[in-house]
Amino acid sequence: MQNRSPLGILSLCLGVLVFSLQDPLVKAVSSIYPVTQVMAIRAVVAMPILIIVVQADVGLKALRSKRTGMLTLRAFVQFSSYTLYYLAIAALPLADAAALYFMAPLFIMVMAGPYLGERVSGRTLATVLIGLVGVIVMLRPSTGLFDWAALLSLGSAFLYGFSQLMARRIGDTESATVMAFYQNGAYLFGAVVAASAFHLAGLSHAGHPSLEFLVRPWIRPALSDLLLMAACGVVASAGMILLSQAYRLAPANRIATFEYTGIIWTPLWGFLFFVEVPRETTVFGAVLIIGTGLLAFNGERRGAKRIRPVAKDGTNEVHDARQTLWENAPGSHVRCGVGCD
Repeated sequence: MQNRSPLGILSLCLGVLVFSLQDPLVKAVSSIYPVTQVMAIRAVVAMPILIIVVQADVGLKALRSKRTGMLTLRAFVQFSSYTLYYLAIAALPLADAAALYFMAPLFIMVMAGPYLGERVSGRTLATVLIGLVGVIVMLRPSTGLFDWAALLSLGSAFLYGFSQLMARRIGDTESATVMAFYQNGAYLFGAVVAASAFHLAGLSHAGHPSLEFLVRPWIRPALSDLLLMAACGVVASAGMILLSQAYRLAPANRIATFEYTGIIWTPLWGFLFFVEVPRETTVFGAVLIIGTGLLAFNGERRGAKRIRPVAKDGTNEVHDARQTLWENAPGSHVRCGVGCD
C-alpha cells in the first residue's frame, strides 16, 4: 500500500497555516465592528461552500440526522468556544491568545475520564499540571499586568476540548462535514440572536476591548472591511477541506503533533501585521504548554501500543480508548473555525 503519510502531513500543515489567517483578519476589524457581525458574515460566505462539500462527501440527506439534538448542542458549544477566542484576541497579542488556546489537547485528555469513562493516567495529570504552570507564567498574575481576557482564551480551549469529546460520541454515525454544517449554522443563528439581544437591552459600549467587541452595534461595513470578514469564510472552508483531507490520508497518531505548527504562524502574523513582539514569559509559557502536550500525546500513543492484545489471527482485538479518541474522532485536530468539525 502506498505510504500517504507525507501527503497527509503536508495537507495538515497547510490547513493549520490557512486557518491561522483568520486570527489577523478578525483582529484587524475588532476595533470597528462587533464579533457577532464578523461571525455572521463569515458564516453566510461559508454556507454555500459547505453545502457543496457535504453533498460531495455524504450527500445532503445526511443533514437530516437522527442525532440532530447532539449535533446542535455541539455546534453551539463550538460557537461559544470561538466567540470567546475572538473576544480574547481583541485585547491580547495574538501569540498570547494562541499559546493559551493550545491547552485544549490537555483539557481533552483530562475530561476524557469523567465524560467518556476512560482511565486518565497519573502521567497525563502530571503533564497537565506542568501545562498549567506554563499558563501561570504567561498570565503573570502577580505583576499587575494580568488581563482577564486571557481567561477567555482558556475558556475557549476548555469548550473546544469538550466539543471534541462530544464529536467522539457521535462520530460513529455523523461525518465531519455534517458536523461542520451544523456548526456553521450555529455561528449564524447565535451571532444574530446575540446581536439582537444586546440591541434590545440597550448595550452598545463597554470599557474593555473584549466587551466592546462583543456588544458594539452592527454598522454598514466599508467594502475593504467586508472583504476581510468574507475572507474568513473562504479561509475557514479551505482549511476544513485541507484538514479533513489530512486525516483521510494518514492516521491521526502519525500526524496530529503537526497541529502545533500553528504556534509558528499566529505570532508571526501578530508581528507582521500588528508589530506584536512576544514577551519572554509568553515564549517560555508556550514552550511548557506545547511541550507537555506533545509529551502527553506521545506517551498515550506508546501506552496504547503496549496494551493492545493480539488476536489469534494476528490482528489487534482492542484499541485503547484514548488512542481511539485521537485516531477516529472527526475533530481530532487542535483548532479550526467555521467549516471545521
